[in-house]
Amino acid sequence: MKIKKSISFYILISIVFCALYILLAIKPLETEYQFSPEWKIDATNPSVTPATEDDRVLPFKLGQTLGYFTPDGKITQFVTFPQKASISRSYYTSYNSNNTQAKYYSPDGKLSGTINVTGFPMIDEDRIFVFLPGGASFVKCTPDGQKEWEYGGTVPITAFDSSKSGVVIGFADGNICQFNTSGNLVQRFTPGGSDYNVILGAAISSSGEYIAVVSGQNRQRFVLAKRSENQTKITAHEFLNSNEPTQKLVKFSRDDSTVYFATSDDLGIVDVKTGKIRHIKLKGHANAIQESNESVFVLTKLEDTYTVYVIEKFATLTGAFSFSAKNAFILTDENRLYVGKDSTISCISISKK
Repeated sequence: MKIKKSISFYILISIVFCALYILLAIKPLETEYQFSPEWKIDATNPSVTPATEDDRVLPFKLGQTLGYFTPDGKITQFVTFPQKASISRSYYTSYNSNNTQAKYYSPDGKLSGTINVTGFPMIDEDRIFVFLPGGASFVKCTPDGQKEWEYGGTVPITAFDSSKSGVVIGFADGNICQFNTSGNLVQRFTPGGSDYNVILGAAISSSGEYIAVVSGQNRQRFVLAKRSENQTKITAHEFLNSNEPTQKLVKFSRDDSTVYFATSDDLGIVDVKTGKIRHIKLKGHANAIQESNESVFVLTKLEDTYTVYVIEKFATLTGAFSFSAKNAFILTDENRLYVGKDSTISCISISKK
């Protein structure tokens, strides 16, 4: 009898232990991102439907065509251009190699102004710049196309970025200059640390407080600099394995919390607050970064193969897909990813389940 009671006791204990283990081990499943194709449109000879006042329009440029489309797949503006063009959500323009004047237009195709400056226009959001012949100077234009201020130099410009706070320029001699919105010099510094201190990529935060740079050869270096009390302080830096003398993509996140920079075979991701740097291996050269509400998308190119990488904040690679094309772009808007491929534009919705 004692043996039976003892066996029953151990069985009871085992049952209780199993029940407790199951209850304590239960935890909710992690949410996952779901990517669902919504539509695909032909962008080579589309049917154009003018936008209404309620339409939100998004820009595209594929090969020798550009225009605007709506989130539901309606093309509202379609333009072909013979040589070069620049487009943003605010304006678009086309120009040639002997450009002495350029007209620019709003997304509805109406003339917004004329740039009467010889050079090569670049439109960044609602900001208009013209790079002057020689490659060492540029002009910042007013919204109506007039010269607002000008930087004139003798050393070739090798990197450029703008935000609502101003402009950062990198030069072939390794110097960095930051200007405010009025064209006044805010700071000048040299990242250094290499045998050849050319600036290969630069970005300015929306606040103007931070500058991020990829520079040099033998060895290439990433530097994050903070402007504080009229002094430039290096808050993060790293020597890179890359040594290619080509332009590098450098970009701040929308909230200035993160910096992304491309090397020859990976993407560096920097926490601005802590200075911590992580790397994600990439196939090809990164040429575009777009953010959605929760994810970051990176477009790379290797020969005729494009790859889109999906990264969750801070630096977790969650997926990738590739396709063959001669021209491609990515764009995000709210919870949608748009992928342009030669003659088509596709919309992919992003949801968390």
